[in-house]
Amino acid sequence: MECVRTFSCAAVYKLDVFGRAISTRNNALILASAAAAAVAADDLAADPAAKSDLRLPTRQHAHAHAHTAPLLELNETEVTLDHDPIPPSYYTIDWGDPDPSGARQPAWIVTHAVFMSLAFFVCLPLAIILRSLRHSMHAVAVSAFYAAFVLACAASAAYRKRTPDMYPGQTHSTQGYAVLLVALALTVIDGLAVLRRLVTFLLSAKHYTFRGLTNAVLRREEPDDNKVEYIGLAAEEPDKARRHSYAYEEHGFEHGGTAHWAKHVRQGSDASLFGLSAPHSEETLHDWHFAPRISWLTRLGRAAFAAVERALVLAGFGLVLTGIVVYTGGCRQNYINGCLAHLIKGGIFWTYGLVSFARFLGWCSHLGWSWNRAPTAGYPTAEFVESTVIFLYGATNTWMERFGANPGDPFTTKQIQHIGIAVRYRFAGLLGMAVESKTLRKWFAALAVDTSETVEEPVTYTSSFNPFPALVIGVTGSVMAAHFQTYLFQVQIHALWGNLLLAFAVLRCLTYFFLWVAPPRSTLPSRPPTEALASFFLACGGLTFIFSTEELTIAAMRRGRDDIMMFAVAAVAITCFAFFWTTFIVAVGGWLRTRSKRAVSYRNNA
Repeated sequence: MECVRTFSCAAVYKLDVFGRAISTRNNALILASAAAAAVAADDLAADPAAKSDLRLPTRQHAHAHAHTAPLLELNETEVTLDHDPIPPSYYTIDWGDPDPSGARQPAWIVTHAVFMSLAFFVCLPLAIILRSLRHSMHAVAVSAFYAAFVLACAASAAYRKRTPDMYPGQTHSTQGYAVLLVALALTVIDGLAVLRRLVTFLLSAKHYTFRGLTNAVLRREEPDDNKVEYIGLAAEEPDKARRHSYAYEEHGFEHGGTAHWAKHVRQGSDASLFGLSAPHSEETLHDWHFAPRISWLTRLGRAAFAAVERALVLAGFGLVLTGIVVYTGGCRQNYINGCLAHLIKGGIFWTYGLVSFARFLGWCSHLGWSWNRAPTAGYPTAEFVESTVIFLYGATNTWMERFGANPGDPFTTKQIQHIGIAVRYRFAGLLGMAVESKTLRKWFAALAVDTSETVEEPVTYTSSFNPFPALVIGVTGSVMAAHFQTYLFQVQIHALWGNLLLAFAVLRCLTYFFLWVAPPRSTLPSRPPTEALASFFLACGGLTFIFSTEELTIAAMRRGRDDIMMFAVAAVAITCFAFFWTTFIVAVGGWLRTRSKRAVSYRNNA
């Protein structure tokens, strides 16, 4: 017992001498820790049997001290307890500490980044738009995509040949080639379809003309001036369009006429999800002539093709993230789990914000996703898709928080927190899907009225008012804004993106409120300003989420860059650039549609 007391006193003395050489704050913390050690030594001496139960807390359980104040300055000793020193990277070779022998080759990697960006964020979106329009320049855009991809790969190969391997075992290159294989598979499928249409035309056509051949290959129809066409961005209301058609029963717009109109239109059309089977643009609703019905398997295949094609753009964003990680040498050793969590989750919120802004501009207005009256029935609502993604995220992420833990290890406070968030996402997503279910809505309505009655539906039934996606994201932001971190700078940056997500939830609820008061009556995008702000806050919050990785914040503190305003303005600037890119892509798509279709007339309802 006396030995233990002597050890504790000596520890107090040595720590006191060491504390005089550092800041007053660290001195106080160390003395407090030494005093606690002395008290523990007294307890141990009084009860020797307790020695066998004594356990040193691991860093994995360090979150239990959330009641302590976060540190103001970086403690390198504490950092090295958890993580090995960060090795040199490609970035340090090119910019941090250039090799005087000539290994510095930043021009090649910049060329690689430029051509990859052109491939995935310019050529690929344009190719998707041109394909939806059955435009003859679609093949040119696809060829430009592959050309830019090949040039980017060539620049990367030249860079790696001239520089040492600074990231052994990296999978960024493998991921890039996997994305290329998926793109090639889609091109092969598209090419086989073109070949089939070409053979069909040659075998069945009575007269061979170049225009007829082009229309057959591109799945266009011969122009017919007598054919009535309705474009999803046109200002004509369903009741006006119905008057142009023939043999349609007159129904009032206020009493379910739109649903009746949409039902007849769908029966006489061959449109499918994403507009891949429509003979016109992606936003074109339907032709008024009666075309053969398409099987559900064909519709499913076309929808899957379109989904994978658009997912390639998201894959390009993923390649940007992994490329930055490999170039800067991040996400290695003990950092990898937290790094992946921030990149994946922050990337989801970032993408969610960009998609929400595209919806605000008018993307998918033909599905009723642009805060407009859905022109046709039978498509899932945007809220249903959001709820499905939220459910899948929660279902797959529930047990991922245990990655890196040994079998039998108790659940830490941090793991319980994150698992609780995942469970909330799972069941909130299920709630959102249930609210959007038309079958469940009928069951709920059956509780209020007799099934034999004919009851007029409220006007609010034409839109979706589902608060659960916004609720789950808003609660996530509010709790993460109060999430414990070791350092004050980490607390501040978590509070920044947490409050941004909370702002998104508030503004989304305001959007629902305004649309509840005045439901959209037009098929045109209503563009509520609250939704523009909400999407911006969501995307900016997701990007700041990525910035809040432990490795990045520690690196910023080492270099004296732990300034919350710098991180905030950087996130806002990048988000503004991404929103400009989104606006450009959507605007180009609209411009190409106006060039390929007759002029659209608008009717002012004022």
